[in-house]
Amino acid sequence: MTHATGKVVGVNGNLVAVEFEGQVSLNEVGYVLLGDKRLKSEIIRVRGARAEMQVFELTRGIGIGDTVEFSSELLAVELGPGLLGKVYDGLQNPLPELAEQAGFFLERGVYLNALSRETVWSFTPSVKAGDTVTRGDSIGSVPEGIFEHRIMVPFHFGGSYTVDSVVEAGEFSVTDTVATLKDEKGNQHELTMVFEWPVKRAIDIYAERLKPADPMVTKVRIIDTFIPVSLGGTYCIPGPFGAGKTVLQQITSRNAEVDIVIVAACGERAGEVVETLKEFPELIDPKTGRTLMERTVIICNTSSMPVASREASVYTAVTIAEYYRQMGLNVLLLADSTSRWAQAMREMSGRLEEIPGEEAFPAYLESVIAGFYERAGKVRLKDGTIGSITIGGTVSPAGGNFEEPVTQATLKVVGAFHGLSRERSDARKYPSIHPLESWSKYPTIVHPRKAEYARELLFRGNEVGQMMKVVGEEGTSTEDFVEHMKSEFLDAVYLQQNAFDPVDAAVSTERQVHVFDILFDLMACKLKLETKEEVRHYFNALRQRFLDYNSAEWDSEEFKKLENEIRGMIDEKRGEYETAAQELLEEINA
Repeated sequence: MTHATGKVVGVNGNLVAVEFEGQVSLNEVGYVLLGDKRLKSEIIRVRGARAEMQVFELTRGIGIGDTVEFSSELLAVELGPGLLGKVYDGLQNPLPELAEQAGFFLERGVYLNALSRETVWSFTPSVKAGDTVTRGDSIGSVPEGIFEHRIMVPFHFGGSYTVDSVVEAGEFSVTDTVATLKDEKGNQHELTMVFEWPVKRAIDIYAERLKPADPMVTKVRIIDTFIPVSLGGTYCIPGPFGAGKTVLQQITSRNAEVDIVIVAACGERAGEVVETLKEFPELIDPKTGRTLMERTVIICNTSSMPVASREASVYTAVTIAEYYRQMGLNVLLLADSTSRWAQAMREMSGRLEEIPGEEAFPAYLESVIAGFYERAGKVRLKDGTIGSITIGGTVSPAGGNFEEPVTQATLKVVGAFHGLSRERSDARKYPSIHPLESWSKYPTIVHPRKAEYARELLFRGNEVGQMMKVVGEEGTSTEDFVEHMKSEFLDAVYLQQNAFDPVDAAVSTERQVHVFDILFDLMACKLKLETKEEVRHYFNALRQRFLDYNSAEWDSEEFKKLENEIRGMIDEKRGEYETAAQELLEEINA
């Protein structure tokens, strides 16, 4: 098959215009020849015999008349065993190997295999000669860390195939033939453990999509109780610079009850990414007791790397996530930060001279962001197993302005919004998710009506706090002051969490439900407190006791002792239930 060729007729930043001969298609990969280097590019617009390409490398030195070779292949990633534990760039080059070859300053035009050709895997077949298979069906498996990695019929194989032959269990590299299939016309196809799939095409080989209903437990109380995320759901974390987005993502990746974590650092600052790369191999995975890196893939594309590859990194990450979902696993994809990806789109759109939308972002910004988040989801595969991809994206709006286009476009498609607040992070209230501005459409781990009652208390307490700033404490009734102190107490002992405390850093579902019921009891009853001084003294003493309680090991003697003291302090001052709480409890019990 002859590939199309062309000549460069214009260069604008990382956008190169090419006049070509032959046939090319959108999203096809081409290479600009610069001396002995081949610079990888992707076609993003075709008009007649002229194509515009975004180059994934620095374009310094490209001149008019330079040769371009097209590959007839779409931008794709390699899928197979050996992805876990790797650090890739946006084009799926393994960065440690690239650094070994090129030194500290990565060279242009160097592309390596994503999967090692030397590593041998212990393959066990699951089909025999004569069996019929279709795309996505498992033909065998290899152990990859703690998982059974399914070796599947490549996803681009249409129709049904008969297994002609399959190797016996043994050690093979990813490029060795493990099975031979015969199609309906009698043609033979040799299968290896590795194949390619275009990143911009969603992998949709499943029986049905399911509603995300099971919680993805993060062990962060404010998330699991008040603004939960479901397995297969989507959420976003917008917040100003320095409010703790990256830290919150790292805590989530460590403690979330999922099988595989994929981190797409798509345009975050290099310093933060280096921190992630250094910390992840040292973090101990609570599930296995080994390094967290064994079930993590990092796609690393910092803001100092070429703009075009930011977009590639987002799609590379979500394609790898879909691949592992096909094995019936729960995958968490964390994109940090989607704002930098949107800025890359704005830059390319400007160079294409498209009509700009709001704040010069392209008019199609919303549909591109929606297309990315829609690749999340919980699915039932053809063999009945269930897999999911949960996508959490951070947004970095300038100055923490949530009205800007990227945040607004994201809010239209996600199921939960974890808005970080500058005032909370300045007050050292972590995680700095604003409990009143944030929301979720997913089911909570506690009783939903009780959670709603607690949210209303936070709203009322905040209103009293705002009023007190104007009229002072003297102008506030004792009843209102109690409301305010209850909401402050709930915030201090439940919404805030100490990431440096080994017990309080990750709280199990069982403990969250248990502790929330104790707190609900306090919030729901009237307290026999006469003066504001008495109210302040009572809540300060109770808060100190509760913080010690949060640090005590679950169900230990210390935990039970402190719980009895707390219950005693509540019982001593409790009166009857508030009317709304009484009605709510009667409704629940009925």
